[in-house]
Amino acid sequence: MAIRKILTTGKHLLCSCLILIAMPIITYGKQTKPNIILINVDDLGWRDLGFMGSAYYETPNLDKLAGQGMVFYHAYAAAANCAPSRACMMSGRNTPAHGVYTVDQSERGDPKTRKIIPTPNRDFLPDSIYTLARMLQDNGYVNGTFGKWHINEDPLQHGFDLNVGGSHRGNPGSGGYFSPYKIDFIENGADGEYLTDRLTDEAIQFVKANKDNPFFLYLPFYSVHTPIMGKAELIDTFAGKPVAEGQDRADYAAMVASVDQNVGRLMAVLDALDLADNSLVIFTSDNGGIRDISYQTPLRAGKGSYYEGGIRVPLIMRWPGNIQSGSNTDFAVTNMDFFPTIKSIISAEVPADLQLDGQDLSPLFSNQSMEERALFWHFPIYLQAYNPREDGGRDPLFRTRPGSVVRKGKWKLHHYFEDGDYELYDLEEDPGEKNNLVRSQVEIRNQMIELLEAWRLEVNAPVPDQANPLYDRAFEMNLINQQLNEL
Repeated sequence: MAIRKILTTGKHLLCSCLILIAMPIITYGKQTKPNIILINVDDLGWRDLGFMGSAYYETPNLDKLAGQGMVFYHAYAAAANCAPSRACMMSGRNTPAHGVYTVDQSERGDPKTRKIIPTPNRDFLPDSIYTLARMLQDNGYVNGTFGKWHINEDPLQHGFDLNVGGSHRGNPGSGGYFSPYKIDFIENGADGEYLTDRLTDEAIQFVKANKDNPFFLYLPFYSVHTPIMGKAELIDTFAGKPVAEGQDRADYAAMVASVDQNVGRLMAVLDALDLADNSLVIFTSDNGGIRDISYQTPLRAGKGSYYEGGIRVPLIMRWPGNIQSGSNTDFAVTNMDFFPTIKSIISAEVPADLQLDGQDLSPLFSNQSMEERALFWHFPIYLQAYNPREDGGRDPLFRTRPGSVVRKGKWKLHHYFEDGDYELYDLEEDPGEKNNLVRSQVEIRNQMIELLEAWRLEVNAPVPDQANPLYDRAFEMNLINQQLNEL
């Protein structure tokens, strides 16, 4: 496959072939159920890791973790920015089910450049939603979260027993990666203490305190979200390093390195406490990286865009004895799959009316085939550009405009609501989404349109169509032309 050929150019990559060996029947260790450890890095790009092909960032601990578990090369966030992705992951439901589409308001960008009135956004996950944490709590788990929450005021209201540092806040604030901190539910450490280190310290204490009980450890680092602030000694190690295309910021590399070091610390504690074999570790990112900071070549665009660079994310799952070490897969997955997968492996008792939009991935652990399914994204709002020179979006004013996306197999279809336009890409041959095949692959286009429309009808997805009275086409075109002339 073209994508795999590109991936295998990285010197730290795992074997490029699909290595899935038949697994034994799943059994647990001395506890009746495995511990669940979910590490969710903020804005970490798909290729910002050594095992994913980066020649600039250094991630030896994560490369080791990848070699001990399964790497998912076609893993996706359920949304292209922070809050909706986290809402989808914790609820197991796609955006139309909970209405969290973005951070803050849906009317982003200059009102004169928006042709339609977007769907209103819900800021927080509704209290009525049965979360992954609630399911684990109801099934005997002790739950702790350490870091960015972002989908209501307090994660204790959604099934956690302990919260350090999590609230509605989406980033640590100006200068906030060093104590004294500016986030909620955390006591300041010594002056200059680094937030990523502190959150891991707290997580390690939680593991030690609950080593004899099944626990759910959610570790959503604020890193590597802006402001870009690395530790000085790590910045120095990258300052003179040869750069790769679009990956050249020593301060960002230092943040990635801190995440890597702290994951290594946590994994060492699991080993020391003899917990590794009875712990499912999931490592991922909440959305694509910011392209103005780090390119995800060959993928197009970045955070906030529904091109691949905005939604494709790194994903490792490790569970010794149940997931073959050194394995990998091209099966397309989403962070909404975590909920049903965990539900399956712990044989959870859940409410009879529970609905989940993801799929149990545990058959992949034992080399069973899974039927190809469609993945859907729905974003009926606007998200303005970060940097038109770097974003790689459809136009220079927005990272994305209101629309929906479907991927099935190698095909991916974008539908934009303002003008009814479609874009169709063959991801196998064109992972960078440069060659729109909407006119040459008419049969595939029509099949994908039918698939997308049926899904939107099934989930009652809102499709905004009311004209915006403030829209000014002449103003918009003048602004676009100005931006294009500067590019």
